[in-house]
This record gives sequence, structure tokens and C-alpha cells, in this order.
Amino acid sequence: MMSNREYAHTLLDRIPESRLAYIVYYLEGAAVPDEAETPNAETQEAFEELDNGGGHAQWALQSFFGRLN
Repeated sequence: MMSNREYAHTLLDRIPESRLAYIVYYLEGAAVPDEAETPNAETQEAFEELDNGGGHAQWALQSFFGRLN
């Protein structure tokens, strides 16, 4: 009896190249670990700063909308 992994390999060999992109996108999503990665210390500090009302924007919102015109 084949394992699920072996069976998946067998099925992949039968899928036409023109459809493999769909499978690849699905597999990339399925390959993400169930638990999210823990942010590093620098990222965690930035989150805490924002939670406490600190931090700054790269540009003002008005400037952003001005760039859209």
C-alpha cells in the first residue's frame, strides 16, 4: 500500500504541465506551518511601541493621496 506522499507523487506525474501552476499554488499554501512564526525581538518591540501609541508613518496620509493624482 502506498503512503499519501507516494500517491501524491504518482498523481503529480499524471497532471499536464499546463495545470501544474494551480497545484503548485495550492501546495505552497498547504506547506505553511500550522503555527505562525514567533516574531523576532525587534519586531516584537515595534509591535509594543505601536500598541503604546508610538511609532511613525513613512509619509503622511495626505501626501499618499496626493501621489495618487
